[in-house]
Amino acid sequence: MTALPPTDGPRDGIDVGKRLVRQGGGTGLSLSDRIAERLQRLAWRTPLHGLRLKGRHPLKLIAVADDPFLGDFERGAALLSGELMFRGERLPLDRLGLDKPRFSAAFGEHVHSFGWLRDLSSVAPRVTAVPIAETIMLQWLAAHGERVTDPAWRADLCGRRLLAWIAHAPLILSSTDLVYRSLVLNTIARAARHLDGEAGKTAPGLPAITAWSGVVAAGLVVPGGDPRRGFGETGLTRALTQGLFDDGGLLGRSPAALLDAIMTLTALREIYAARRLDAPEIVPNSLTRMVAALLGVCHGTGGLSCWQGSGPTDGDRLADIVAATGVRTRPLRNAGDWGYQRLAAGRTILIVDAAPPPVARAARDGCASTLAFELSDDGHRIVVNCGGAGSALLTLSPELRRALRSTAAHSTLVLADTNSTAILPDGSLGKGVTAVDLARQESDAISRIEVAHDGYARRVGFHHRRVLTLSADGRDVQGEDMLIPAGRRGRRGDTLFVARFHLAPGIEIAPTADGQAAFLRLPDGGPVWQFRCKGATLGVEESLWIDPHGRPVATFQLVLSGTTPAGGHDFSWRFHRAR
Repeated sequence: MTALPPTDGPRDGIDVGKRLVRQGGGTGLSLSDRIAERLQRLAWRTPLHGLRLKGRHPLKLIAVADDPFLGDFERGAALLSGELMFRGERLPLDRLGLDKPRFSAAFGEHVHSFGWLRDLSSVAPRVTAVPIAETIMLQWLAAHGERVTDPAWRADLCGRRLLAWIAHAPLILSSTDLVYRSLVLNTIARAARHLDGEAGKTAPGLPAITAWSGVVAAGLVVPGGDPRRGFGETGLTRALTQGLFDDGGLLGRSPAALLDAIMTLTALREIYAARRLDAPEIVPNSLTRMVAALLGVCHGTGGLSCWQGSGPTDGDRLADIVAATGVRTRPLRNAGDWGYQRLAAGRTILIVDAAPPPVARAARDGCASTLAFELSDDGHRIVVNCGGAGSALLTLSPELRRALRSTAAHSTLVLADTNSTAILPDGSLGKGVTAVDLARQESDAISRIEVAHDGYARRVGFHHRRVLTLSADGRDVQGEDMLIPAGRRGRRGDTLFVARFHLAPGIEIAPTADGQAAFLRLPDGGPVWQFRCKGATLGVEESLWIDPHGRPVATFQLVLSGTTPAGGHDFSWRFHRAR
């Protein structure tokens, strides 16, 4: 995604005008990309790759770092009760079946990443945790220690696994069985050699950052690793330069992925600290920019907003993670390249998706959410997106998880009952929005954003333009949606439009008698907001919201519907805090 023209002002300045263009999107992964990935995986099985993994067996690790983050207590408790759990999927520890997996791909990634070590260490002392960790470790070594296969040895998972093994080495290396210890240490060394050749082939963004962090981590703790550390730092610098926008946002545009990258770099920094070394300057500098961008898409203390597959991560957890980074910065208002705009006044926060969706190679759970917004009052969510396409329970139907990525699952306009950007049968994002035009203005009275996209231009014949304003006291949010003809000749008939405003759970809705307004009472004695519209028919329909645990929660949505003639149409609406 390219921003035109470049910004010459400060990073958090306000652009008078900007166009974001989606480059390389619209066709999913190319055939050449798929063939290259397939050949890369086949090469792992060759004797040549096996020779590359051979080398000296380390007798110990030079250092063991502390994990700066707490794990998931619920998943940790499941481990103590004899089950491995991830996003609602469960398997008994003694029957994981890693050699013949019968679990989902996402569950498998959780197993192979060894991220569950963090969960386990957060709920149990070492004497209790070690036997559980060794039970899973032995099964993994038997199935994958010698066999280099996908996805277990995929570069990003391999890097993630090395970071986990190093941070939680006492859980997997406390055994008095010297054969087992030697096998674990040798597997760490083999994983490092594997990453030496594979990290550079990883997709840009979070996968490359994670893979190269693994290379650097191994260079820091495996004896004789200084050349690897230098090589890894060069690769990590390149991964951060290519994978981050100047404003600190991440390719793929997922706040959850950005949070993951922040935690990865922070964990890597702890390994440097364990060696009494300073991380390269690009690591703390990147963390500062990334944290500012992340805070920019947070509802104050209310947690993360939901974009590009992300779930609404709890505010307390976010605060703990940011505290662990040591970064102190303010939320970024204008992540112009990453594509999110933040308006804040009084207690009100408005967050807008003001960019095209990511290209297929950069996002696995990308969403057709262009021009959607979320709204909160003092951390209490009011307008939300359904969210959670990448964090919802794996026990939910694939159809529902796919629907969470649709335009209709976001608080924006749907035209002709189609997505603004297509979601292809293989799950990648296809054709649709290619360019987004943005203009933002600030004054003492209001903050104003005007943003437009071309996602419906070719298929339906209209550009969608949305204007949003927030008053200086935060009590008024006004919007106008415009459907502007895209220049096609001979278009006939009316086209159906639906603008959706998904509401947070627990909000009480009281429609007015004229059918043009509704009162919204926030939970727990919160304030009352009034919604009013003009130029469309107001209705109330059922909706759902994916909570921080990945569970669907029933809620409602305000629906504005109508038809537009070939000449176009506009309608307006307003949220006003009544008291």
